[in-house]
Amino acid sequence: MLARDDVAVRPAPAVWSPLEYACHVRDVFVVFADRATLMLTEDGPRFADWDQDAAAIAGRYWEQDPHRVAEELAEQGSHLSAVFAAVPPQSWARTGLRSNGSSFTVDSLGRYLLHDVVHHVADVSG
Repeated sequence: MLARDDVAVRPAPAVWSPLEYACHVRDVFVVFADRATLMLTEDGPRFADWDQDAAAIAGRYWEQDPHRVAEELAEQGSHLSAVFAAVPPQSWARTGLRSNGSSFTVDSLGRYLLHDVVHHVADVSG
């Protein structure tokens, strides 16, 4: 997808381009790895707010190099995978809270992550 000629073209003004979605997923990998690590190392941590739209603007997703984004996506995906692969069986039920009070376990955070990524693959495959 990141090798497409139209990777930075938005299909509609309010819909992210494939490049922007790839940047978002890369950053989701970072956020979720950090949150899972917090849950595994602290008791009941509260996660900092993360505004995905503000992150897209601050990171200028639309201007990023698709080849570099592909590399970063692979790097961050590998790191995230390693974080979840190392979860001891007794730690899947450890909890953390979003700033809005939503509670997650390590298990439910991982499931939410997978849902989000699958959803975004569908967004760009459309």
